[in-house]
Amino acid sequence: MEIYVLSIIVATVLVAPLALRTFRPLLWADVRYCRDLLRIALTVVARRWRTPPFFALDRFLEQTAANPDKVFVVFENERYSYRDADRRSNRTANALRSQPGYQAGDTVALLMGNEPAFVFTWLALAKLGSPVALLNHNIRTKSLLHCFSCCRAKVLLAASELKEVVEDVLPSLMEQGVTVLLMSHLCKTPGMESFSDKVEEASDCPLPRNLRSHVTFKSPAVYIYTSGTTGLPKAAVVNQNRLLTALAVLSSNGVTASDVIYVNLPLYHTAGFIVGFIGSFETGSTIVLKRKFSASQFWDDCRKNSVTVVQYIGEVMRYLCSTPKRENDQDHKVRLAIGNGVRAEIWREFLNRFGNIEVREFYASTEGNVGFVNYAGKIGAIGRVHFLHRRDEPIRGANGFCVETPRGETGLLVSKITDIAPFVGYAQSEEQNERKRLHNVLKKGDLYFNSGDLMRIDNDNFLYFQDRVGDTFRWKGENVATTEVSDILTVSDCLKEANVYGVKVPGHEGRIGMAAVAVKEGEQFDGSEIYKNVVSHLPSYARPRFIRIQNAMELTGTFKQMKLKLVEQGFDPARVRDLLYVLDDHEKSYVPMTAQIYGCIVSGNLKL
Repeated sequence: MEIYVLSIIVATVLVAPLALRTFRPLLWADVRYCRDLLRIALTVVARRWRTPPFFALDRFLEQTAANPDKVFVVFENERYSYRDADRRSNRTANALRSQPGYQAGDTVALLMGNEPAFVFTWLALAKLGSPVALLNHNIRTKSLLHCFSCCRAKVLLAASELKEVVEDVLPSLMEQGVTVLLMSHLCKTPGMESFSDKVEEASDCPLPRNLRSHVTFKSPAVYIYTSGTTGLPKAAVVNQNRLLTALAVLSSNGVTASDVIYVNLPLYHTAGFIVGFIGSFETGSTIVLKRKFSASQFWDDCRKNSVTVVQYIGEVMRYLCSTPKRENDQDHKVRLAIGNGVRAEIWREFLNRFGNIEVREFYASTEGNVGFVNYAGKIGAIGRVHFLHRRDEPIRGANGFCVETPRGETGLLVSKITDIAPFVGYAQSEEQNERKRLHNVLKKGDLYFNSGDLMRIDNDNFLYFQDRVGDTFRWKGENVATTEVSDILTVSDCLKEANVYGVKVPGHEGRIGMAAVAVKEGEQFDGSEIYKNVVSHLPSYARPRFIRIQNAMELTGTFKQMKLKLVEQGFDPARVRDLLYVLDDHEKSYVPMTAQIYGCIVSGNLKL
């Protein structure tokens, strides 16, 4: 009998792993992922109970105390240790405290590209208990003023190379009584003060903790701007609690203190700031900061700095795969790539060309309350749904409640708003906040967050991004608000109306901007004037590349502009009978689209 029982036990031990691999191949991946989530949750809860309150900044200070000489930031030929960053941020904070027009706790807007000063300045403001509005340095005039105003900042800190951008809006800022500081040693512009000279003269003594004693977990930490259906960027509020939770992004993906992280995405975006910069606080890693993404320099930078972890958006991988092949393509130390938005075919090409790199695709939004991680490595998926997630789509049934989308079909991703998964929303935009809320989804009185993203779930519970809903499209990793572009186009004297949308381009991720426009009666289409307006007021990724002339805009029964047919027809002159124009930077104008130009674009010979 004992031998029989022993045989059963041995057989079970030997057969069970084989059976699990056959019938539940993802079980152990699920278990490991849930274990990591539990560890993160326990860490966050433990920190929330600490006295005084523990925030993301405190984790940086812990790393500085434990490893002061560890290299924290590498930028071009400069290297800064954790101690260097701590002391330089102290100088910045002390210089700001002595600046008239600023008090500790005031909101400060930061208009700066990827450089060490960005890192030091944010740390300084965190030490002063000041929320920071991370302004996109590509935006101009109207959009810039809007972004500044909606966070009610008292101070604008700008990089020296953006002086002219600030001067364009300086009169409006002066009317609002805003203190404008330029990161330079000299500034002769009235209403704008130099600040770098004051930082160098300031003390590097630590800041008293009581300067941030007013900060709570619900206090705004940063405002990160996201495009939306209103046409102007919205300031998503990232509070201290969310930033504390976000510390775990890198560590939960296996990043450790020995890793070197390549941060080439903008620090004013969620990916660069929260994942790359803030995530390094938790792990104590080194970050290699790149001023701007460069496909041709990417792998050389990785080799030079012994980079082990890289960030990406879908376009980054496509750009890398589009560079000329080299014999040393797999000669690097990169082991992990973290990001989102990569197509399955690009994912495969990236791995085949650049070697055995673990790709961790994830889904999240700046303002959202739900996220997914493709911890199983399924190519093409953005994550995996398990018992910790619920998925519901707001298609109403006869009872008025939402109907769940069947597996394999596309539905709208929504997520229940709870104390654990709150929706903080946008600053000064209650109307937009309400648009993101869905009431009475599964039962009367419940409340859900509307992601605006269409998803599909397969039979193995893998989740796939399908498309976005609403008047936005994505190009070169940026969200483009169609209403904002329409407003800029119709500033031109010759245009009466503009209908902006995104169209697919072969070989490119996302959709590029196109506009169907109606010319005012008695006017002629002026490509030079329109070019001047879009270049002056829109970042490059938001400028409509193609313009289609129509006699009148097609409208729906509720007087909304028709887009679907226009999107389907695209910019092919063989399919579109209306006059077509294409943006030409060399001519500084919109010029007539020809079959030859169209062929060059489709073949990839003309860079967009």
